[in-house]
Amino acid sequence: MHSATVSYPSSVMDELRAINAGFIHNFVTSDVAAHDALLHPEFINIWPTGQRWDRPSYLKYWATAFDPKVIVYWDVRDELITVIGDVALVRSTNKHTRRRDGKDVTGMTMYTDTYLRENGVWTCIQAQLTAVAPEHYPADDTIVSVCIEGKLQPRAH
Repeated sequence: MHSATVSYPSSVMDELRAINAGFIHNFVTSDVAAHDALLHPEFINIWPTGQRWDRPSYLKYWATAFDPKVIVYWDVRDELITVIGDVALVRSTNKHTRRRDGKDVTGMTMYTDTYLRENGVWTCIQAQLTAVAPEHYPADDTIVSVCIEGKLQPRAH
């Protein structure tokens, strides 16, 4: 197997980190218009079940998917970004606590968002979600951002 190490300007990595933060912000705030702008025309979403959604189905879901009374805790952790030419893999794990019938259930889901850079603009061509087994949960010290009942929490540094 051939492996090459390529160094990218910090500005590229900063841009992709900001796009990832925007992706999450759009989810938490149900901002369909801002989210739509991040998606490539040929975008596809793949759920942990293997189900595939096209762009219109995904955006329809996006409009109402985050309910802060149900998703009472949401974080982004273990961010890993790899850039290969004009393709970027943006990976993170979300810890979520969902409240249903007065009971809180916590779990984690890893995502890989694949971006393509065309004409200097990154757009997401695929978002794929994978359930994470408890023995593979990333540690709390990898948390990038926290949202409680729909509100982004200030980070202590």
